[in-house]
Amino acid sequence: MSQNIVVLTGSGISAEAGIPTFRSSDGLWENHRIEEVATPEAFYRNPNLVHQFYNLRRQKLKDPLVQPTLAHLALAELEKQWTSSFSLITQNVDDLHERAGSKNLIHMHGELQKALCSFCKSRFEWLNDLSRRDVCRNCGFSGRLRPDIVWFGESPYHLSEIDDALDGCDIFISIGTSGKVYPAAGFAELANAKRKIEINIAESDISNRFNEHRIGLASIEVPLLVRKLFEESENLTNSGLPL
Repeated sequence: MSQNIVVLTGSGISAEAGIPTFRSSDGLWENHRIEEVATPEAFYRNPNLVHQFYNLRRQKLKDPLVQPTLAHLALAELEKQWTSSFSLITQNVDDLHERAGSKNLIHMHGELQKALCSFCKSRFEWLNDLSRRDVCRNCGFSGRLRPDIVWFGESPYHLSEIDDALDGCDIFISIGTSGKVYPAAGFAELANAKRKIEINIAESDISNRFNEHRIGLASIEVPLLVRKLFEESENLTNSGLPL
């Protein structure tokens, strides 16, 4: 019996890899208000501050101690070995899923290691610091490049593709998400899946939308769940039922 899987990951899975979630209990991101560093208006008012904020985040990804966790690796293995459809949606802007080996990956909030030209809308890989002096590789203008990040007030990427995946899934898994940021917080309700699994270090704002819960670190709980999914799939195979 075909079992299509859709996975959503949030900041909790990256936090274990040494990447700060930035959003603290008082609502500040590294001592900055969201309005100062994570909105189009902030970039218009003070592009130097916004560039500095994201340059520090980009540099953090180069720290040799920041590596994919067992959770990232387990998801990559699940995608590689799963015989039905598998989609991984992440709210994170780091590259840890890619480094772990994930392929069918949707970055709904953009990617830290890409730049976006606010003039010609082209986007391309950008691994080093970004500033107002840098020139767009496509249109040749300077001062128009920004981090390819979906800021507050902007629409997430690939929503149509995400809707299709949610509509066709049988198993929906949410890992390390707070359930506070929409539209991702609504995916559990939108998913056309009979089996909905939440993995988190504590209950979230949307825990009641799941019928299975695993409380604990993603690096422990995700590999355990992946092993269970493979065991269940093997049992179905042995029973003679079509997968």
